[in-house]
Amino acid sequence: MLQIGILGLGEGRSTMSAALRSDRYQLKMMCDANEELCKQRSDEFNFPNYTTNYQQMLNDIEIDIIAIYTPDHLHAQHVKQALLHHKHVVCTKPLIDDLNDAKELLQLQEQTGKKVFVGQSSRFFEPAKRQRKDFEEGQIGELITIESNYNADHRWFLEKKWALEKSFKWLYGGLSHPVDFVRWYLPDIQEVMGYGMISANGKAAGLKNEDTMHFIFKAEDGRIASVSGSYTGPTQPAKRDSGMTCILRGTEGGSQADYHELRYSITDKTGEEKMITWGDDTLKYYFRFEGQSHHAGEYQNYLEYFADSIEQNFTAYPDMKEGIITIALLQAMDDSLKTGKPVKVEEILSRYNLQKLPATP
Repeated sequence: MLQIGILGLGEGRSTMSAALRSDRYQLKMMCDANEELCKQRSDEFNFPNYTTNYQQMLNDIEIDIIAIYTPDHLHAQHVKQALLHHKHVVCTKPLIDDLNDAKELLQLQEQTGKKVFVGQSSRFFEPAKRQRKDFEEGQIGELITIESNYNADHRWFLEKKWALEKSFKWLYGGLSHPVDFVRWYLPDIQEVMGYGMISANGKAAGLKNEDTMHFIFKAEDGRIASVSGSYTGPTQPAKRDSGMTCILRGTEGGSQADYHELRYSITDKTGEEKMITWGDDTLKYYFRFEGQSHHAGEYQNYLEYFADSIEQNFTAYPDMKEGIITIALLQAMDDSLKTGKPVKVEEILSRYNLQKLPATP
């Protein structure tokens, strides 16, 4: 049984739930700088073993895996410390927020031989799993293009002081999900062009960065994809629209996965049209907590997948290299918003001496 320690108990709440329900893991320790949050999680899950000192968790030689859910700017240091203490790592997206840290982390992982897995949880939602399975089985033929979006009424974020700081960007906090879907199917993105704006709601609140964005990607083989996001206005009813969607269009069919609605549709290569939804048991599996936040079932799925990768010795994707390329793509998108021009991902990687990182197989 794998021993796991969880760092950061906000988003880490879902991983606590997943670890405690798994027969593959034993939750050994949890950690957060906020002792009151530690006590809250301890009471919620009837789990007494917590610390506010990350070093104490690192020093526990019985812990095999550190799962990291701290603020983005702390990820690089926390991943580095875990590797130096010979732990496997699960780190929530984005893996890092500064590509200056990438080379050292790559070298450290190679030296230690430990696995680093980026928790892109939306890949592990039921509609996404079904869409990927059908794609890999050739149900829609050869992929032509992808359209992915994430539109959400997050006006409540505008009431948070940190959301109005210059450092907060919806590009990284929200749009990274549909960007990851595109990279899952078209890993070799060569160039990106995008436009963004701050909405009237965002301007009134004092938002510093774009809350409404549209991008076009071009892959090395010439295929194109689009990504869109808007975050500070009302959304349509869920029966008509989905907060997060991935559409694949192929030579013989097409499919659409609607994530939060647990809805999937496909026209397969035979011409048959199918619409699939999942019932109460699946809803309870994914949405264990209040509302539609902390989709713990996704975390359950990716923890089980990571356990398989350790026990069977295969690479769990997204791995560190894929996570770094995704950050380079997001930075290229950010540069395109600033310049109004297309930006090549290789130019970003070269800037940090990260040329020729291999795309995911």
